[in-house]
Amino acid sequence: MLRELFKKGKTLFSFEFFPPKTEKGWNELYKTIRTLSGLNPDYVSVTYGAGGSTRDNTHKLVLKIRAELGIDVVAHLTCVGTTKEEILNILNTYDKEGIHNILALRGDIPPVLKDHPSPYKDFPHASDLVAFIKEHFPHMCVGAAAFPEGHPETPNRLKEMEYLKEKVDTGVDFLVTQLFFDNRDYYDFCERCRLTGIDVPIVAGIMPITNPNNMQRMAELAAGMRYPAKLLKSLARAGGNSEGFFGAGVHWAAEQIRDLLDNNVPGIHIYTLNNSRAALAIANALGVENFTRL
Repeated sequence: MLRELFKKGKTLFSFEFFPPKTEKGWNELYKTIRTLSGLNPDYVSVTYGAGGSTRDNTHKLVLKIRAELGIDVVAHLTCVGTTKEEILNILNTYDKEGIHNILALRGDIPPVLKDHPSPYKDFPHASDLVAFIKEHFPHMCVGAAAFPEGHPETPNRLKEMEYLKEKVDTGVDFLVTQLFFDNRDYYDFCERCRLTGIDVPIVAGIMPITNPNNMQRMAELAAGMRYPAKLLKSLARAGGNSEGFFGAGVHWAAEQIRDLLDNNVPGIHIYTLNNSRAALAIANALGVENFTRL
């Protein structure tokens, strides 16, 4: 379990994948996962949507990765549109299959539940889901989300840290941050966590910018995310050169990771968008064939 890996004191490397919507997407994803497994990540995570088919695909992908590649997997679970009975059934299946690492998230409300009076049903907050998991499966390692640049629904930054502390106190073993592009935001966030009494490992979430569309999509999904001026200048110099843009984005991410490694962070989580190219380029920029050498 991740809880034990963090105790070793080494910076853990991980990748995040999401279940695709098409058969072609599944074939490409399997290729990506097999390719990135060659970088020897300490674990991978699989996202989880609010729709039934998406959830089923998450479960299938989690079990397939574990069975075929033998890599530790962190399975995402969300509160939205979920009952206690459903969560209990999922956790029972994971427990029997040896999946003991869970990332408990509140989750975004999908369009299909936008007008629902109680879209979060039995779990109004992520802390409720964490507490439920720990009550029924105390041996499981449970992670939760963190927001270095601030939670979009909590503008009061003092209250934000209080709420995060309450969530951690329900049984959170580690935190994974939303993506960020300035490491100073991460370091400041970690210091504020320590001052609040939060002492669990805080994994740094990194997403390399690979093209302008990818950049716009990130800005839409991660409300409040900040693009440093130096990063924008670097990307602007690429002009309409797609390879130049990709190279600038990868270089920025690699330099972020280099600095994080120098500061002995507990973990680095790369949001892959189901593509192996950027992660492979980052490893090359760091001068390693796989992440076990870092």
